[in-house]
Amino acid sequence: METTATTTATGTATATVAEKVVPDAEELPKAIVRRLVKDKLAKLSQDGGDIQVQKDSISAFSESARIFIHYLSATANDICKESKRQTINAEDVFKALEEIEFPEFVAPLRASLEEFKQKNAKRKSDSSKAKEAKKSKTEDPTMENGEAHENGDEDGNKVADEE
Repeated sequence: METTATTTATGTATATVAEKVVPDAEELPKAIVRRLVKDKLAKLSQDGGDIQVQKDSISAFSESARIFIHYLSATANDICKESKRQTINAEDVFKALEEIEFPEFVAPLRASLEEFKQKNAKRKSDSSKAKEAKKSKTEDPTMENGEAHENGDEDGNKVADEE
C-alpha cells in the first residue's frame, strides 16, 4: 500500500492513503460482476437494450459488494460468537441481514437456499444410486439384472439338478 506522510501544525505525522490495493484473493471476478450488473440493468430497462457500463462503475460495484460481504460476514460472525459457536450457519446470515437493516433480502435468500438444497439433494441421491448400481455390478459379476445364472448358485458355481 502506498502512503504519504504529512505533518500537521501540531507536529504530528498523519498518513493518507494515495492508492488502495485490495489483495487478489478478496477481489470479486470482474467478468461476473459485469454480467450481474448488465443482466439486472437489462431487466430494469424499458427497452431491454444492451446497456454499457464503464470500467470504473464495475470497479465501484465490485468494491461495494466486497465491503457488503465483509460487513455481513463480520455481523454474522458476531451473532455466531454470541451463541458460543465457531461455525457460521445460514440462520446467522439471516439474522445478520436483519441486524444490518436488510430484512428484504431474507425471504429471497431463504428461497434460493432451499432451491439450492433441493438441487443438491437430488444430485446426491442420483450420484449415490449410480454408485450403488456400479458397486453391485462389481461385487457380483455373475448376477445379471439382479438374478442368478440358471443352474448356478449365488457364487456362479454349477449346481446339479436334484430330482
